Amino acid sequence: MAFKPYETALREEAIEWIKEQQKLDVLVGIPCYNNEDTIAFVVEQVGAGLSKYFPDVKKGIFISDGGSTDNTRENAMKSRIPDDVSKIVTIYRGIPGKGTSLRAIFEVAKHLETKAIAVFDSDLRSIRPEWVKYVIEPILNEETHFVAPYYKRHKYDGTITNMIVYPTTRALYGKRVRQPIGGDFGFSGKLAKLYSDKDVWMTDVAKFGIDIWMTTVAINEVNSIAQVNLGVKIHNAKDPASDLVHMFIQVISTMFELMNEYEDNWTKIDKSVDIPLLKGVKESVEPEEIKVNLKKMEDEFIDGFEQFSSFYKDILSPDTYGGLHKVYERKKRGNGMNLDAELWSRVVYDSAYTYHNWSRNRKKLINILSPLYFGRTASFVEETKGMNWEEAEVVIEKQAEVFEKNKSYLKDRILKWEEF
Repeated sequence: MAFKPYETALREEAIEWIKEQQKLDVLVGIPCYNNEDTIAFVVEQVGAGLSKYFPDVKKGIFISDGGSTDNTRENAMKSRIPDDVSKIVTIYRGIPGKGTSLRAIFEVAKHLETKAIAVFDSDLRSIRPEWVKYVIEPILNEETHFVAPYYKRHKYDGTITNMIVYPTTRALYGKRVRQPIGGDFGFSGKLAKLYSDKDVWMTDVAKFGIDIWMTTVAINEVNSIAQVNLGVKIHNAKDPASDLVHMFIQVISTMFELMNEYEDNWTKIDKSVDIPLLKGVKESVEPEEIKVNLKKMEDEFIDGFEQFSSFYKDILSPDTYGGLHKVYERKKRGNGMNLDAELWSRVVYDSAYTYHNWSRNRKKLINILSPLYFGRTASFVEETKGMNWEEAEVVIEKQAEVFEKNKSYLKDRILKWEEF
């Protein structure tokens, strides 16, 4: 097996491991970077699940590290797993990011002709051996090509998902995948090869764009997807006001880029449908509380609107811009944030339309969208104060319905542009 430099994310030790294994039926990949506190737990839970639920197949764990500067790799190597599970800990090659880490996993699965692959995030504290069964079994039994996670999460965990990626993906492609960037997926060998062979590894897909890319490619190119209930997700969650700007830019850039790629598909879809929700975790507990800095999000919106107002006037329709200006004036007078789902859906669609038409400065467009995301998130936080998980989910679902209703607004704008 020979590779030219930079044509692969695999280093020599990974290539040697592939030669030793020759073939694997089941592979679990764990991308990681500076996760010394959680990596061993995740590896051990995965190892236990593989050994218990798949005793009669050849199986392995591939820990794909981004050059951690803490003890992540050492702790992963020390983790104890059953003897019938192979394991390797290696540093990937390529652009630093989760996507490149997963690229290495896709390549391993391709070369080992693996039938079923799962990937799990390395900061999970709620993963159990059963998760391995629930994610891999439907793939191994050829029930589906792609399994997305379905979690119970705190209402302020996953705000990029809740506020923009879930409603937009659902409206565009007509599939109600609740966690399109959930991070813990199962997929077939066919999909692993498809992912590995695509020429995207110098883009944001190599970074945080990877999850939405995987989900969107699966929806559009194999059209055999399902969800599985994994119960509560407990991980090292981030405050949307402080930690998510780079992730927002990479995820939304990728989502908008994919809209261009799959335009012929989504412009023909008018409504969404449920996808199979497979049996999984039965117990139900409340997720850990996540603290958010509401004032910082509000300040980000105010500062962003003042700084980028002229840009917003250029990229948004007059009605959308006028609505945003009213939200801004109301907040400046000391009232609460009220950037509602109706206005927010048009902000997202106007931004997608502009992205569609621009050939340059697209990253700048997503960057100036981020203050408006903070404004919508702050409005959601105010609206859902005192609500439990189920009540907040109703608000998120109603928002998704608004995005679906207003999809015709986006289609009309893009079709008119193309006719012009």
